[in-house]
Amino acid sequence: MTRQETIDLVKEYIKNEALYRHCEMVAVAMEGYARKLNLPADEIEEWWSAGMVHDIDWEKYPDEHPNYAVTNILPQKNYSNAVIEAVKAHATSRTGKTPESQIEKFLFACDELSGFINAVSLIRPNGLSDMQASSVSKRLKDKRFAANVSREDITNGTQMINIPINEHISNLIEFFKQAGY
Repeated sequence: MTRQETIDLVKEYIKNEALYRHCEMVAVAMEGYARKLNLPADEIEEWWSAGMVHDIDWEKYPDEHPNYAVTNILPQKNYSNAVIEAVKAHATSRTGKTPESQIEKFLFACDELSGFINAVSLIRPNGLSDMQASSVSKRLKDKRFAANVSREDITNGTQMINIPINEHISNLIEFFKQAGY
């Protein structure tokens, strides 16, 4: 699948603009890390795709997410096993699949934190443009802010990829700025 085909597929399933933006941002985060890790071009595309499709079934099939996607959508569109397994592993509590491979760990680590950084950007006058990791860290401590975001998943994901939390936050902010968010 080309990027445009993936975008078109995601738009078939996701009509909610905020959810679509989240998928885009996770794709940007995954591509950013794939490039930072100097992965080959085909793996960079896999990482981007995993980020883009990770919540493809959330809007239409919330109770079956991500099991619906990994059974009924992604295999039929010939996504790689790495992408399918990463989508499974990003929702461990629903699938029982623990992140093991590098792509799985990074998708898990980027998902919740990308959403949280976006939430922080929405309350800032300048959005992401002058955001610092400390702004995000401060908000992480406030359990009432973006209460639906799992701080435990953010902590666990950061440990999985073995990058200190402030560095991980800074990396994501930089990836998002470079992508024009």
